[in-house]
Amino acid sequence: MPPVRDEDEIREFPSLRAVEAQVIQVFVDGVKVLGFPRSIGEIYGLLFISPEPLSLDDLVQRLEISKGSASQGLRALKGLGAVREIPVESSRRVHYQADTELKRLVGGFIREQVRPHLESGQSKIGRLLETAGEEEDPARREFVRERVKQLERWIDKGRIVLPILQKVLGE
Repeated sequence: MPPVRDEDEIREFPSLRAVEAQVIQVFVDGVKVLGFPRSIGEIYGLLFISPEPLSLDDLVQRLEISKGSASQGLRALKGLGAVREIPVESSRRVHYQADTELKRLVGGFIREQVRPHLESGQSKIGRLLETAGEEEDPARREFVRERVKQLERWIDKGRIVLPILQKVLGE
């Protein structure tokens, strides 16, 4: 089992070429901004720079990560539409390839990560307004109601902007 690592450390990959390690680091930095585990960036980065599809075992060996981490990362990436399964002749193993179409990547991220948060926030607005109405201090009650209404406007704007963002980034 690989040693436990600090999430912020830059890893060395002895079994990879320098360019592969550098590309992986670009994606690790990117997924950290989005709040994903570094293993997702490592897996996507290696698949992105690999000219041929890789199996789960290839990823485990080359990235020196556990099979569980690789499997979980692949499942998340497939859910986002960032990787796809590729049949490889002469192999019974499942192989994976990075999907590099920006529109699909953005769409998957918005569909799987952003939209559920917006919908969840929208469903909480009514309860927030009720709770704000329970404030005893009238000035505080009005302040909280205004903030909740501002939050509702942000959510509404997010729902309008997301499809536009998908279209702009995808073309």
